[in-house]
Amino acid sequence: MSMEPTSRALPFRDRRDAGRVLADRLRHYAGRPDVLVLALPRGGVPVGYEVAQALGAPLDVFLVRKLGVPGHEELAMGAIASGNVRVLNPDVIAMLHVPAHVIDDIAAQEEVELQRREREYRSDRPPLDARGRVVILVDDGLATGATMRAAAASLRRHGVARLVVAVPVAAEETCEALRPEVDEIICAVTPQPFYAVGAWYEDFSQTDDAEVRALLHRASVATI
Repeated sequence: MSMEPTSRALPFRDRRDAGRVLADRLRHYAGRPDVLVLALPRGGVPVGYEVAQALGAPLDVFLVRKLGVPGHEELAMGAIASGNVRVLNPDVIAMLHVPAHVIDDIAAQEEVELQRREREYRSDRPPLDARGRVVILVDDGLATGATMRAAAASLRRHGVARLVVAVPVAAEETCEALRPEVDEIICAVTPQPFYAVGAWYEDFSQTDDAEVRALLHRASVATI
């Protein structure tokens, strides 16, 4: 008999609903001119859009790419982020004996995709400047935390004033592991057992590039 959650027990209808729930946990940042919401694409953008709208804050994307283990791409051995940042998971690398040249090759491939997405999502709009601002970094959930860890490390190099990680759902141990690396972390739901991020959404269909572009454009028009 399956022990996975049923739809009646799920906390979120979809990513937009999750964003509204998360925004309620971030109300203390509403109306502040120094707040910037950065979303991890693709799935974090619908969540981040709702957060930014509720707080009256600008929205942008922050690009991170997972480094998947060859043949087991869903397993993260690390991640890269904008700003030439690479964060590795030494436990996974050691367990599977992944050689350094393989890591370098995969990182180079993912860097190409990261740059493509930068052009695809923003078009001719420059990235919003995070220096000296309160940055709320949003995704649709945290499993291993590899991509979020890379994003946080990169933003620290950008000189942000305060770094807040906010997600609708997370594995409790991942949420706690990230806590020392940021100024504040908000994980709205930390179910036990966790299963996977998508297990807690009624609709976890893939967010495509067109939706990311549309939400970023709508947010940019709203903050002009």
